[in-house]
Amino acid sequence: MFRQQDLTVNLIQSTLQRGARLSRQTRDYAGNAFDRVFRSAEMVLAGKTPYETLAEDGLVSLRYYPPLESFSIQLGDDTVPVEPTTHRVPIVIVPPLAVNMLIYDLFPQRSLVRYLRARGFDVYLIDWGMPTRRHSHYNLHTYVAELLPRYLDAVRQHSGEQDLSLHGWSMGGMFTLFYTALSGDRHIRNAVVLGSPIDSHASGLMGLMYRRFSDVAGLVRRHTGFRIHDVRPHWLHTPGWANTIGFKLTNPIGSAMGYWELLLRLGDREFVTNHATTSAFLDRMVAYPGGIIQDTLVRVWIDNQLSDGEIQIGEDMARLENVHANLLAIAGEGDTMVTPGAAKRVMDHVSSSDKTFRVVPGGHMGILAGSQAPEASWIEIADWLAERSD
Repeated sequence: MFRQQDLTVNLIQSTLQRGARLSRQTRDYAGNAFDRVFRSAEMVLAGKTPYETLAEDGLVSLRYYPPLESFSIQLGDDTVPVEPTTHRVPIVIVPPLAVNMLIYDLFPQRSLVRYLRARGFDVYLIDWGMPTRRHSHYNLHTYVAELLPRYLDAVRQHSGEQDLSLHGWSMGGMFTLFYTALSGDRHIRNAVVLGSPIDSHASGLMGLMYRRFSDVAGLVRRHTGFRIHDVRPHWLHTPGWANTIGFKLTNPIGSAMGYWELLLRLGDREFVTNHATTSAFLDRMVAYPGGIIQDTLVRVWIDNQLSDGEIQIGEDMARLENVHANLLAIAGEGDTMVTPGAAKRVMDHVSSSDKTFRVVPGGHMGILAGSQAPEASWIEIADWLAERSD
């Protein structure tokens, strides 16, 4: 009789414990779901590294990241000691358009600006801002020949150094190469270029698509005389939401699986927080000015001018043979937008005596800020720059 009572008591206790666990899980799921939908901004971990704004014109601004106050930073599972500013040559991060700057400071434990600062570099970043339709006439010449030199001059004034290292991802890498080629600025000591297409027609399925577009564009030009540059840039201005959709469509399965995994792991607060942080970047992309759409669509993708080592910038030609800076070019082995074959051609055209090409794990965004980026590329970039920045 007592044994039966014990079994009954144990069963009741077990049932109550399971009920309590289920109740806690339900509260966790409901709370995380509510916060993810209605309070996602409070969950975002990105953009926490302090910076100073040195110059701005109402759209573009220049950031400077002062020395870190801590003695070490956490990089994934590793602790990185914070070095004093020991390298003479500052690093200027040249972002692409359409992205917000959170990508460079995505997590406290996965922040490129914080890591470079910890490695002893003076770090500057040019924030291209959020263009509106009144900026739709901005084109490659605007950014490469007008805005970029203006803000590089501001870096030189603030740092007291003439020699600079430029770090450019995606279109930012193209801006880096175009400026260096067009300006003849021999004080660009080092150039780090990630995921930038040089032979765009060699870029996998996208390259095949643009080869077909090129054939069609040739026929249209010959028979009608029509040029995309004949269209008013205002009509080609692309809003941020369209860029968000376009970026996600480069990997639609991965984008869908990300939200599916969120549903499966709603009870995991850390995962939900990380998802909100990543989405703060992916879901808040910035507009493309129409002039940039015209120039990059025609000259980079359809006409594939860079495959011959040059590109038209306004009325001038930027020739990659005029690039003499030390060059580190990186491509992602899983990048479907800019494949390694499309990026490697830079090695055939620049005149740099010191040039290196690497293929690292990751897709187009992953090579810059993915979970593997610190070990796959950041450490090598910092080591490579350290040897060439004193």
